[in-house]
Formats: sequence, C-alpha cells, structure tokens
Amino acid sequence: MKRREFIAALGGAAAWPMVARAQQPTIPVIGFVSGGSPDALGYLVSAFRQGLSDTGYVEGRSVAIEFRWAEGQYDRLPSLLADLVQRRVSVLAATTTPGALAAKAATNSIPIVFATDGDPVRLGLVASLNRPGGNVTGVTQLNVEVGSKRVELAHELIPAARAIALLINPANPLAQPVLNDSQAAARALDLQFHILEARNEGDFEKAFKAATDVHADAVIIASGDPLFGSWAEQLGALALHHRLPAIYQFRAFAVAGGLASYGGNFLASYRQVGIYTGRILKGERPADLPVQQSTKLELIVNLKTATALGIEIPQRLLATADEVIE
Repeated sequence: MKRREFIAALGGAAAWPMVARAQQPTIPVIGFVSGGSPDALGYLVSAFRQGLSDTGYVEGRSVAIEFRWAEGQYDRLPSLLADLVQRRVSVLAATTTPGALAAKAATNSIPIVFATDGDPVRLGLVASLNRPGGNVTGVTQLNVEVGSKRVELAHELIPAARAIALLINPANPLAQPVLNDSQAAARALDLQFHILEARNEGDFEKAFKAATDVHADAVIIASGDPLFGSWAEQLGALALHHRLPAIYQFRAFAVAGGLASYGGNFLASYRQVGIYTGRILKGERPADLPVQQSTKLELIVNLKTATALGIEIPQRLLATADEVIE
C-alpha cells in the first residue's frame, strides 16, 4: 500500500499528526499539594525534587509535577485535591498536615506520600508506622510532640518567666494536641498559660498585642501550621518589634528576630517524600513503605535578639545549640 493510500485508510491527512502524537511516550504526573505558600516553602520543594532525582526522576524530562497551594486557606484544599484526582495523577505528594488529611479524604486509590508534623497514626493517616496499609505512607517530623519541650526551653532561656503565651491557628487539626501538651508542660513548671489565636496573617499583630496585654514573658508559636510556616520571617520580626522573647520551629524565624527556633529538619523530610514518590512511580506500594520519622532536632539561638531583650542565655544552651546567631 502506498503512503497516500495508507493515510487515507486512517481517515485522511488530518489524522496523521494524531497518529504521530499517539506514538510519543507519556510521562507520569505527580500532584504536589500543600496548605502553605510557594514563596515561603520553595526551598522545601527543591529538597523534594532532589529526592525524586535520587530515584532517577527529573521534572520536565521523566516526570511532570502539578502544584497546588492553599496558602493558609485550608477550606480550599478539598477542591484543589478534587482537581488533581480528576486529572488522575500518578501519585499525590501531600505536604503539611491539612494537605495530608485532605488528600486522605479525597482518594483511596491514588498513592499518597505525606509530610506531617503530627503523629500519623493518631491523625488517622495510617494504621501503623511500620505497616501503613492502604494507599498512604510518608514522613513525620513529630514537631507537635516536642511542643512541651519548647515550653521547657522557654523556661530555661528565661528562668524569671512567670507567664507564657501559645499562638495557635484554631482551624488547624494539630492545634488542640499542641495546646494540650504545651498547657500540661506549663502547669508542671508552675507557669501561667495564655492562648492566642490567629486564623490569617492579618491576626498576627493583634495576637502579639494581646500577648503584651496579658504580660506574657515569652511566646511560643504552635508548630505544624502552614499559615505560620509561610510567615515565619514576619513572625520573627513582629516578636522583636514587640520585644517579646519568642520560640518557633523554623530557622528563618530565629534569623528574623525570634529568640530561638527548635524543630525537625524539614529539608531531610521533604527529600524523603521525594524518594518515596519516586519509588512508588517505579512500582512499589505505599502499604509496603514504613512511615519515616525525622528524629534530629535543631536548636538555633539568636544571641543578638537576646542581647536586645536583656536576656542572658545560659552557657549550657549556647554550647549545645546547633547554631548561634550573633
């Protein structure tokens, strides 16, 4: 059969480009969803891409990534996930706890790799750490579980403190566990305990003013909230502006003027999410991949802020800190 007759048999010349396109190989698509914002968490996306690269996947060449960001508005997550599910992505990389929970609710068939600050068993993401079961696995920094440690750290940094305040986002499912653990730690140290709330960045100024109104000697910002994580630098600057010793989990917070940061290594966690995503693309099942726990905690102290606030940091803490900002 001649080429012209062959094309006619396929439906004419117009059909030829469609045949050619159909022969091109397709690449898998990852749906990356987060409760935070791309500006604040871009460095973690780089770690995720590195994890993918470790398994042989390079964005734009062997894999595509569809990004969806809630930017602290958690009520947007169900529709963002519904769109990715409708697109039939190959894997969902669901970062931040609100993002992970929304992904779990959105599908029981598409593989999900999460990153969370909380206990994934208690949150209902997996049946157990060693045997996740179903279509979900991931990484936990367990930053919520060290909430009480931040209260103890505040007491050690400021021995004269008599009252502390905890800033939470009541819309976050991790807010209550953090509050419970922090309140118990404050009670054990005989500290007055005040609760501050912020649902969006517009509430931050009011929250810090409320902390000064109740004469809080220190402020602890609840971990596990993408809203606070997205505005870590601004929160650090606000703490310094209001002359309030404050502790959070991100280094950027301490650099911007917070007294200290204490939390897990997020870069390592997001890289592991990328590695697990790549392994699933290669054919492994989430149910067979144990949930990874980030056990390394980093303490960063801003000595410049301490000096400005008239706080003398104990030598023991300076000696054991992973970094001292001078």
